[in-house]
Amino acid sequence: MTVMTVLTGGAAGIKHLVPERRKVDAVCSTSLSATPNHEFHTMHRILVTGATGQVGSAVISALLALGGNLIRAGVRDISKAAEKWGGDARLQLVPFDYFDPARQDAALADCDSLFLLRPPRLTEDFGDLISRARQHGVAHIVFLSVQGAERNRFIPHHKIEQRLVAGGVPYTLLRPAYFMQNFTSTLHAELVRRHRIFLPAGNARFTLVDVEDVARVAAQVLTQAGTWHHRQAYTLTSHTPLSFAQMADQLTSALGLPISYVSPNPWRFYRTLRRDGVEPGLILVMMMLHMQPRFTGTPPVTPTVFELTGQAPVEFAQFVANHRDELLPVPDKLQS
Repeated sequence: MTVMTVLTGGAAGIKHLVPERRKVDAVCSTSLSATPNHEFHTMHRILVTGATGQVGSAVISALLALGGNLIRAGVRDISKAAEKWGGDARLQLVPFDYFDPARQDAALADCDSLFLLRPPRLTEDFGDLISRARQHGVAHIVFLSVQGAERNRFIPHHKIEQRLVAGGVPYTLLRPAYFMQNFTSTLHAELVRRHRIFLPAGNARFTLVDVEDVARVAAQVLTQAGTWHHRQAYTLTSHTPLSFAQMADQLTSALGLPISYVSPNPWRFYRTLRRDGVEPGLILVMMMLHMQPRFTGTPPVTPTVFELTGQAPVEFAQFVANHRDELLPVPDKLQS
């Protein structure tokens, strides 16, 4: 099981690292929605880390859709990546490892921009990598953070944001809400085998976002000409926060079978996931992420996805409809 999202949280009253840009300039917003993208983009050499993961793959697809860029996909396994991306002349597959400075140097050479995301188990603050990017002349780093990272000193993204602010390379912080794609990854097995959502989230409402919307924003930020997005932080959400009980209702309606929501106490949650073979560290992370909104309140929604892309963000019901085949339960004989 792989956690692909983290939520907002942290103590109130901590000063924001970077002020949230609340409204995109009217000229920029109008232009993006009314005029072909290529008129507002210049040729860039862009390195995308985590290129075979769900977010990295979506960012590459969004960049390819814009066209006019040279994209480097930073991957650990070239042969595996070639199965997914091979044959596209616009995309160069390059070895990349967060713990291998030589591979980092080779991948960063001659790049204009870097899309940076943090692997779930990495605890580094990217200080060395940011320094290498500066030495190679990288002009812009776009970091995939999380909603609320500026207020939560206890998550790695907070430290990485601080490092970027002080790192000497122009940056943009993307702070997405809870990924809808958790239902096709982290929460998928429980959903399709036991027809339920099993999380200690109580009645808390969660702000959501589709990874595809995050990718479209990232592509715009990475390729748009000028310095408009430099030193900015964008919180990315859909319009409608939902509780997991409400999400279960929408799944029930769309899939045509009952999906329940069970909110266990922390000990039952831990014991159940350990019995299913989940690592203790991952269980504790999931507990923190899903219990915290019970005490901190519903994170805010923003209009940023529309302002930056000209497209309304995907809502949860639409996400379920788009991924219905993936979300349908397996046959009864495979259930546990």
